[in-house]
Amino acid sequence: MAYKLLALNIDGTILKNNGRLQRETKEAVEYVKRKGVYVTLMTSRNLLAARKIAKALKLNSELITFQGAMLGKSLNEKIFEALIPEERTFNIVQVLENFHCNIRLMHERYSISNRKKVQKNLVAKTVLSSGDPFFYPTQFVDSLGDILIDEPLAVPKIDVYFANEKERNEAAAVLEKAFPTIDMIMQQNGKMEIVPRGVSKLAGLRRLGNHLGISLKEMVVIGDGLDDMPAIEAAGLGVAMGNAPVEVKKVADWVTRSNEQLGVAYMIKEHFRKQQRLEFLQKLKMKR
Repeated sequence: MAYKLLALNIDGTILKNNGRLQRETKEAVEYVKRKGVYVTLMTSRNLLAARKIAKALKLNSELITFQGAMLGKSLNEKIFEALIPEERTFNIVQVLENFHCNIRLMHERYSISNRKKVQKNLVAKTVLSSGDPFFYPTQFVDSLGDILIDEPLAVPKIDVYFANEKERNEAAAVLEKAFPTIDMIMQQNGKMEIVPRGVSKLAGLRRLGNHLGISLKEMVVIGDGLDDMPAIEAAGLGVAMGNAPVEVKKVADWVTRSNEQLGVAYMIKEHFRKQQRLEFLQKLKMKR
């Protein structure tokens, strides 16, 4: 099978734990691009942060961001966008403020967060990894509900951090009953991501594939998170990082090395060295 698209998760996949992008990873991406393969990023990050990493990889491709709620090359060149409407965002915040949690409203250009301290290290790490603060600033307020009364906001994603999974599950049960038009993506360490109904990395890949004329079976997907699982399972070749949870590895066709051990570069060199350039393969078909 000749694969036409390579989709890479960002955090825990192409980035090391310290947030660095390794030279070998850049070289591997350049290598697979020379084979004629379309390379994209799929991430829960915002488009501005993803674009910055894409630039470092010399990618000018459409990116799958905000868990698939936004697809595009830039904020001015979007091919898809799904938002949680202003009134619904306000109502969701009203419900969440009854729980002990940190809430972040993820706008395309900035985020707004309440000051509640929950799993401080995790929240701080997420704020730092979500993108350059100069490009994607975060504003902290005492009450999101009060802010939204005066300044309504529609967002592609809401990040919520709970002290424990028990409280998260209680909040999820209330939200599921009250808001049938949203989906909740559960992450490790008590984090929940709220997105419009039908939004996911897999749905984003489908939309991008339809846009490019590439089927899921012609794609290679590399990821490490629970939110990557559906895309890894549906792809023609699904790859789990060595640092991925066991559940992710179980649905993958291939388990590569960890993000600290050049797992993406290793997998690309091992697999794609056997694949001829797509242009060459197309010429062979024409001669038959």
